[in-house]
Amino acid sequence: MKYSVAFASEVDSWKWAKRAEELGFHAAWFYDTQLLNPDVFICMALAAHETTRIRLGTGVLVPSNRIEPVAANALASLNQLAPGRIDFGVGTGFTARRTMGQGAIPLQQTRRYIETVQGMLRGEIVEWRDRESTHKVKFLDPELGLINIEDDIPLWFSAFGPRSQALAAELGAGWLNFGANNAEQALAGMRGAWQAAGNDADALQANLFFLGAVLSGDAEADEGRLMAQGGPSTAVLFHNFADEVGAMGGANMQAGALSNMLAEYLQKHEQYEPRDARYLSNHKGHLMYVRPEETHVTAELVRATTMSGSHDELVARMRALREAGYTQVTVQLVHGHEQALQDWAEVFSEM
Repeated sequence: MKYSVAFASEVDSWKWAKRAEELGFHAAWFYDTQLLNPDVFICMALAAHETTRIRLGTGVLVPSNRIEPVAANALASLNQLAPGRIDFGVGTGFTARRTMGQGAIPLQQTRRYIETVQGMLRGEIVEWRDRESTHKVKFLDPELGLINIEDDIPLWFSAFGPRSQALAAELGAGWLNFGANNAEQALAGMRGAWQAAGNDADALQANLFFLGAVLSGDAEADEGRLMAQGGPSTAVLFHNFADEVGAMGGANMQAGALSNMLAEYLQKHEQYEPRDARYLSNHKGHLMYVRPEETHVTAELVRATTMSGSHDELVARMRALREAGYTQVTVQLVHGHEQALQDWAEVFSEM
């Protein structure tokens, strides 16, 4: 099983990507979260220039935020900087759309987007649809060597529900899963979709992304690690629920069916301004820090909802994930706590 790292993209992320390369990490993945972080392709370009072996991937690109020719051009440009080391991770959109008050993109639209980008990266003439009409587009002068569409750029798809997992399988994509809980159950669902699409069972590439903390045994220090390194993941669970019961209406959940902690957060959420754009506050610090008012996020809750534990506990957990069939695991580092890379390298070295 390969081990990788993910960043909330920063212009200095290349320093940690370079360190991850030195520590033997397989890949570095970069969030595509406009309005929270610098542009993902700028950050990846810096990492591409400063590294020689580690793979670099979008984790994940959001289709609506860049038209297909622009996305394909950016990926081909990165591929010129780091030939054969680029991964095209894509999804229907979470953070980068929620920060603009939008929900996920329909799967049919997402599929069309992916197929258009992939066609361009194969050097084909493709049908690109803008809002008004359809146009034939292609790279005009790839033979000049200004971009690279010769080296393959593998596709990875973020898929949670049965329909999105079916799409990942139909596209023959690597699978990106996010979260520490129910990982084996989710993999079983993905494996079923993969085989139902007629794919070789052994060909599935499954990558689990997670936040968490390697604990030291010192209670005070570990509480700080949990809140800083794992807490942002736990907070996002509440951010998601708040969106679903609010204007975005994803699951149409009712407050009475939620836990006391969720109800507590929803009360705070109701106070965010402006009232017609509460998502601006709801997603502030998303996957980077726990906001001061998020007092419902406790160290105990973080430990229960993230990939956190002692060194030995996490080694055992990684081995279990490998046995379950995951081919890659990716620890998501938090802004200002990238030094945790060393702790995770020591865990991964014993897998």
